[in-house]
Amino acid sequence: MDTHHPAAPAPCAGLRIGDTPPDFEARSTLGPVKLSSFRGRWLVLFSHPADFTPVCTTEFVALSKEAQAFKKRDCALMALSVDSLFSHFAWLRLIKERFGVEVRFPIVEDPTLVVGRAFGMVAPGDNDSAAVRTTFFIDPAGVIRAMNCYPASVGRSIPEMLRTLDALQAIDAQHGLAPANWQTGDALLQSPTHDLDEVYGAANETDWFLRQLPEGKRT
Repeated sequence: MDTHHPAAPAPCAGLRIGDTPPDFEARSTLGPVKLSSFRGRWLVLFSHPADFTPVCTTEFVALSKEAQAFKKRDCALMALSVDSLFSHFAWLRLIKERFGVEVRFPIVEDPTLVVGRAFGMVAPGDNDSAAVRTTFFIDPAGVIRAMNCYPASVGRSIPEMLRTLDALQAIDAQHGLAPANWQTGDALLQSPTHDLDEVYGAANETDWFLRQLPEGKRT
């Protein structure tokens, strides 16, 4: 998808977990970027309502401070908003001067909302992206593995972003399921059996569907 000449319009919230998002190429604070160029590694693509806004500023400071944590997980970060490239530059300069933090991941400009609409980050009739903070976790094959959406008034949790990434990588490596409040190092769960004999033969009424991954199958 070209940011100036999209192949076809996409409905708001048209992308789902398991989809391969449309490719795009656009200007960013680190030069031209193309979504497909991130294949082979994880990518967290997220929208922010606007530059020079309080909650967004705290998010970018926090994300920049944790940039090495994402890099350690072989995960790139890429942000997007409706503001122009020069607005991004001015905002990043302010963040550096005020907080001593350099934002070194690309921030894409999307003044025509082409990318935002294609990804369901803004409603088709909206003239700005101030309504949502959408985050996509895209795996090395280019598939959306997780996504979330916050209102403009609520900032993202960076520890939860990292936990989600860790969980996705762990279930891929160990072929398990991540339970509630899972943290790195915790046991994963097995998928439920589809064998009726195993259901009847389970030691108790939950062992056939709620059981930890055996030690020997963990990596």
